[in-house]
Amino acid sequence: MTGSVLKAEKKSFTFALEGIAYAIKTQLNFKIQITAGLLAILAAFILGFDRGEWLVLLIVICLVLSAELANTVIETVVDLAMPDVHPKAKTVKDLSAGVVLLVSAFAVLIGLVLFYPHIALLFG
Repeated sequence: MTGSVLKAEKKSFTFALEGIAYAIKTQLNFKIQITAGLLAILAAFILGFDRGEWLVLLIVICLVLSAELANTVIETVVDLAMPDVHPKAKTVKDLSAGVVLLVSAFAVLIGLVLFYPHIALLFG
């Protein structure tokens, strides 16, 4: 790779990190989901997850965080395009929030499947 390509890649990476930092600063749900993800990682470490369990856990955490970021993008774009209240804008925002809800519910179910056997061993 040439120097200019590397510089462009570094710039893109910086923009992406700025986007994540913006979400952390401004989006309460994103902060909650990061905290939940970190707690799940800590619990998985304590419980001794195997490689497959780690893979599933990390994928699910990434899906939840990605869905929340996408929701933030959609809500921001809708707000820019439709500064006034509009029924279609509300529908788009509701659909976007619905995606986050579905992914989060899926994450909870997967979490139960992953964590239950380990917790049952502790108390069983």
